[in-house]
Amino acid sequence: MIELEGVPELIDPVMVAAFEGWNDAGDAASTAVAHLDREWKGEVFAALDAEDYYDFQVNRPTVFLDNGVRKITWPTTRLSVVRVGGDKPRDLVLVRGIEPSMRWRSFCNELLAFAHELGVEMVVILGALLGDTPHTRPVPVSGVTSDPDLARTMDLEETRYEGPTGIVGILQEACTHAGVPAVSLWAAVPHYVSQPPNPKATLALLNRLEDLIGLRIPLGELPEDARAWQLGVDQLAAEDSEVAEYVQTLEEARDTAELPEASGEAIAREFERYLRRREPGTGPGPGPGVATEGGEFLRDSGSGRTRPPKPEQPGPEAVPGAEPGPEPEPPSDSAEGEDDGDA
Repeated sequence: MIELEGVPELIDPVMVAAFEGWNDAGDAASTAVAHLDREWKGEVFAALDAEDYYDFQVNRPTVFLDNGVRKITWPTTRLSVVRVGGDKPRDLVLVRGIEPSMRWRSFCNELLAFAHELGVEMVVILGALLGDTPHTRPVPVSGVTSDPDLARTMDLEETRYEGPTGIVGILQEACTHAGVPAVSLWAAVPHYVSQPPNPKATLALLNRLEDLIGLRIPLGELPEDARAWQLGVDQLAAEDSEVAEYVQTLEEARDTAELPEASGEAIAREFERYLRRREPGTGPGPGPGVATEGGEFLRDSGSGRTRPPKPEQPGPEAVPGAEPGPEPEPPSDSAEGEDDGDA
């Protein structure tokens, strides 16, 4: 049974969700939702029953002391609500959790029941994947949907992916079948610096979300963190000629592929974001300014050299323009979750 006592009537609510695990390269997506929850002081109003969806040998509970009393935190998915002020206030329902180990269809149905009860107008799911993208360039963020009408009206890609998927892909399809408009935003994380955190990818997701829902998102220290992250990776790359050469190859490929897309539309989109951040009364956040997007390398255990590993593509929502190829099997825990979800 769903209990929503204490939740006020929401204004034009949008549900924004992210899940740790296979669909969260560099923890970029889950960190983005955590940032929204922190900046807008979200209030948790519901949590899914961990017993129903998680294998505790895969995602173990943690024990902590609270004023000398031992307590346990169970891995689960929590929902919170935030109200964004300004001339046109609206509410966000934030969903933040871990990709479930089992019963994926029931998991999605429960989230959709919350969305229905709260009057959610659209669901936006954030994800991040590993890709052949250089850390020195803006993070590519693709917006995909299964709804042809939504793709046309919101300038999104209509997904054509076939292959292994994660909870992001399953939840998007569940929304589509339930008649709830749903969009997935995917950030491409450089596969040679895949360790979290990746503030540059998190920032890119928030900028794209801001454009999608028309809200000014307070960025806090993220722009500075992103710049520091890129400088750190620059220094690591400079210490290894092989990695530096590889990054240069990615840069050349990226610049060549995107040259035709350096259009007035992209410039106009960035200028609109700049104006939105200068306008007073468009929501909480820091002062005017244009958001700037901003690690360690994986090391070969045999030679000790830094080498870029082969990227894993987590699923359905690969960045448009990526080279086609066979998709790898997901990690064992995600694979088990998907089998159970489809059973």
